[in-house]
Amino acid sequence: MFGSVTISLTIIAFMLSMILILWRPNGLNEAIPATAGALLVVLSGSVTLSDLGQIGATISSASITIMATIVMAIVLESFGFFYWAAEGLAARSKGSGIRLFWYVNLLCFLMTLFFNNDGSILITTPILLILLERFRLKNHEKIPYLLSGALIATASSAPIGVSNIVNLIALEIVGMDLYMHTLMMFVPATVGLLFLVFLLFLCFRHRFPRKLPRIESCHFYHGRGYHPLKTNAVKQPDGSARGKFMRNILLFVFAVRVSLFAGSYLGIPVELVAVTGSLLLLGWRWLFVKISPADMLTKTPWHILVFAFGMYVMIYGLNNIGLADWLITVFEPSIAGGLLNASIMMGTLLSALSIFVNNHPALMIGTLALTQMNLDPLTLKIAYLASVIGSDMGALLLPIGTLASLIWLHILKRHKVKIHWKDYVRVTVIVIPPTVLFTLYMLALWVQWLY
Repeated sequence: MFGSVTISLTIIAFMLSMILILWRPNGLNEAIPATAGALLVVLSGSVTLSDLGQIGATISSASITIMATIVMAIVLESFGFFYWAAEGLAARSKGSGIRLFWYVNLLCFLMTLFFNNDGSILITTPILLILLERFRLKNHEKIPYLLSGALIATASSAPIGVSNIVNLIALEIVGMDLYMHTLMMFVPATVGLLFLVFLLFLCFRHRFPRKLPRIESCHFYHGRGYHPLKTNAVKQPDGSARGKFMRNILLFVFAVRVSLFAGSYLGIPVELVAVTGSLLLLGWRWLFVKISPADMLTKTPWHILVFAFGMYVMIYGLNNIGLADWLITVFEPSIAGGLLNASIMMGTLLSALSIFVNNHPALMIGTLALTQMNLDPLTLKIAYLASVIGSDMGALLLPIGTLASLIWLHILKRHKVKIHWKDYVRVTVIVIPPTVLFTLYMLALWVQWLY
């Protein structure tokens, strides 16, 4: 048993860290309060040195996998992918603001599946900013595209576990592989995403520009900050060779993603497959674009590793002082009452926790509690998957619910695009609760049909 001082210090460390992470005064990097909170938790005695070793072993695979996919996302920018994608969206919209909406959300969905939710935000937000600026849209006209794109990009991490670092960590905790996660989750989560994008369309249908101006492709490739590739493939005037070059890159990334699932099924470490794919893409860039991989040392957001480790240390401390025991006592009877009960209860609980303390600690807390409940294997799996839906979709009710949303707001602020909390919540309060409940219900139906 821990003394009152240990318990108090652990709770205070967590609460202060979360306040600083969400507030981010003067642009404070979220890894700093997470590290400070973790250090205080260790000093309080609720986490021992042996616990730190266990924590490192738990999150190492997930962290390496996510960092490898973020490196791949950064490499795309070097290839000029952002401008190429913006040009493609403009051409496919055919001057229709409504058609552009559907293509924007399709792009955001695919980028999250190809990379991860944080990487998708880092890719799709600059693409949309380039595109909307070229269309000369006003701030209020940009919001439907930027907001819907961010919601879909973040929520799209639910269908496959490899699209979110916290999902990967939780998979490690419950002992579930990527293959099983995708089999049980992909269909209901994707149906839920379709429901979400339909609700977003209903919310924004009167705000889309009726007619978008025609933009020549050359206008994209002479924007400020663009550095054209030094390859013959990209210099072709008609753009056909450039398009083939970009499609080959995307096919390679897709092959890497498929390999992650194949590796998981065959027992090959997922992180090994992800790192191999990133190294090959870096080598491809070095060969064709003559850019050394050394730039990854400064461009890669290494602080995400520190953030994930610090957050898990604090959650581990909260678990050790009895938070998981309290959750078990309160919620286990309802969760054990059937698959639909488990889905709705855990999804709702994790949505609420994520809204107030961010989805990273929320899913970790929920998963640790689940592993200590006396649940049969199938109920445990569906309760875990419902937790993922709550932390990936339900967390979007407020912009502080996910790290991806915080990154998105930071990018918009840097580019002087104003989206106020009231603009955000006015939409999410309408679309997120029904989407979460619908997806949780579909999850229960799908798993019952499978088994």
